[in-house]
Amino acid sequence: MGEFDLIQRYFKRPVQHSALGIGDDCALLQPRANTQLAISSDMLVQGRHFFADVDPRTLGHKALAVNLSDLAACGAKPLAFTLALALPSADASWLEPFSQGLLALADAHGCELIGGDTTAGPLNICITVFGEVPVFAGQSQALLRSGAQAGDDLYVSGNLGDARLALDALLGKLSVPADVLLRARTRLEMPTPRVALGHALRGVASSAIDVSDGLLGDLGHILQASKLGATIATDTAAQLVAARAYSTGSRDVFRHSISAEQWRRWALAGGDDYELLFSAAVGQRAAVAAAAALSQTPVTRIGQMDATPGLRLQDAQGQLLANSFASFDHFA
Repeated sequence: MGEFDLIQRYFKRPVQHSALGIGDDCALLQPRANTQLAISSDMLVQGRHFFADVDPRTLGHKALAVNLSDLAACGAKPLAFTLALALPSADASWLEPFSQGLLALADAHGCELIGGDTTAGPLNICITVFGEVPVFAGQSQALLRSGAQAGDDLYVSGNLGDARLALDALLGKLSVPADVLLRARTRLEMPTPRVALGHALRGVASSAIDVSDGLLGDLGHILQASKLGATIATDTAAQLVAARAYSTGSRDVFRHSISAEQWRRWALAGGDDYELLFSAAVGQRAAVAAAAALSQTPVTRIGQMDATPGLRLQDAQGQLLANSFASFDHFA
C-alpha cells in the first residue's frame, strides 16, 4: 500500500465544512463573520505518550481528544483538523481501527479531517486542530489563562488522577484490582474532551486551562498569566479520584491500602486527565452550576484565587501542607 493509497483508503472523506479539504497542497477554511480561529497542536510519541501495545482504536480517539481538550479550554467550537502520521509500516490491521477511533470522535464533534502528511518512521502522531470563537462588539469570547481575579472560585470538571493511577499500575509500581485497572485505563487511553462545558462557560468563567500535565502544574500557568496566587482544598481534589469507588468486592481493601498522600498526589499531579480547570467570580456560582447541567458535566469547587502570590495547599482541617507535588514536565 502506497502513501496516497493509504490516505485515500483510511482518511479521505467528503468535504463538509471547509472550503477545500484533502487533495490539494493546502486546505481552505472560511471563518464565519464575527469569529476568531482557535488553533492548537499536540504530538503523541510511542514510548513517551502511549505504550506499544495500546489498542489502535483508543489511540486514534486519544490523539484527537487531547487537541479537542485544548479547544474546550478556550471555549472554542471544533471545526477541522490536520493529521501528520509517521508509521513504521502501512499495516492495514493497525490503520483500520486507528482511523475508526479517530474519525468517530471527529464526527461526534463535527470536526473534519482536512489534510496532513504521512511518512515512514517510528510511530508518531501530530494533530493540529482548528476551532472558532465568537467575537461580540469587537470583544473575543475566548477563555484565556490570564483573566482570573482575586477572590474567584476555582473549579475542576469530572475526575482527577485515575489516568496516573492506571499508568503507575501498568508500570508495575502498584497492584490494583482488575476492575480498578480496567476503568482507570479507560481514563488514560480514552479521555473525554469537555467541549460542551467549554462552550457553556463562555461569559461565565474568568480563566480556564485543560489539565494535561497535572492539576497543580497547569494551575501554575493560570497563576502566572493572571499574576495571582491560589489556595487549594487538597482533600476535596483527592475525593475526585474515581478509583476510590471503582472496585467491587475488594473496594474497601483497595481504598484503605492507599495513603491519603498518594490519593492527593494522583489528584494534584497525575496528568493525562484532560479535565477543565477554571475560575469564576463568586457571584457566578449559579451560572457555573447551570453550565455544568447544560453540558452534563460535573464540576467541583476546589479552591479560590488569591491576591497574595504563591500556591497554598490545605487539608480537610484547613492546615497548610508542604507542596511536594511535582507535575509532569518532558524536559525536567
